Amino acid sequence: MRTVAIIQARLQSSRLPGKVLKDIAGRPMLERVVARTRRAQTLDEVLVATSTDASDDAVAAFCASMGIPCARGSLLDVLDRYYQAARQSHAEVVVRVTADCPVIDPALIDQVVDVFRQGGFDFACNRLPPPFTRSFPIGLDVEVCTMAALERAWREADQPFQREHVMPYLYEGVQMSDRRPFGHATLRLATGTSPRGFRIAQLHHEPDYGHYRWTVDTPEDLEFIRQVYARFGGREEFSWQDVLTLVQREPALSAINANVRHKTLREIDERF
Repeated sequence: MRTVAIIQARLQSSRLPGKVLKDIAGRPMLERVVARTRRAQTLDEVLVATSTDASDDAVAAFCASMGIPCARGSLLDVLDRYYQAARQSHAEVVVRVTADCPVIDPALIDQVVDVFRQGGFDFACNRLPPPFTRSFPIGLDVEVCTMAALERAWREADQPFQREHVMPYLYEGVQMSDRRPFGHATLRLATGTSPRGFRIAQLHHEPDYGHYRWTVDTPEDLEFIRQVYARFGGREEFSWQDVLTLVQREPALSAINANVRHKTLREIDERF
């Protein structure tokens, strides 16, 4: 099945405007995310989905200059933006990645896609919002769904947070099973069926590292990421486990953005 990773990116940000084009060791953050995502072995294409708003012309121009496929759509209805981009790319399986995650791990993308494929699920991920627990660091989120599931969400989702956060319609209200071993000794899998009939899988890690914050929403987050890339000499060929080893060796790094609050699923753009 044709598997396409769609990286959502926009320049408007309440806490760090223009963040997706901020410099990280000599290259824009969006370029870092695209390059790391492209290293996943399970993907047929990687494209950027930005908005048609004039504020995102710079994102589209950057993609054009780098030969990165770019689709443009609604600024606030991100579900529609994803659906239209998926149709444009003839996707049968859609992988959701966000442009504020510059240490996204290609091997982890492959693991979540493998879960999705092996179990015949409608939706697979490595995180679900509360009341479920996160066991991978914030900034490594991967979501995978069938085109049929995405289309149904696109047709039926009617709540603003469902439209902005793309995938909630698929997993809302799901009751997940106890975790069971999956592949590697540190991985566990929980499964369930949502009230709307979608088959759901969540990949967990043991031990739990969900308290680490490796995404970029604030100046403190950006400084943390810049320090991480500096430790690796500005290169991209490092894994999330390499970052874990680094922050365990240098706890002062995690202190840089330790006080940043992570937004909840129900917090939406007030202009929606």
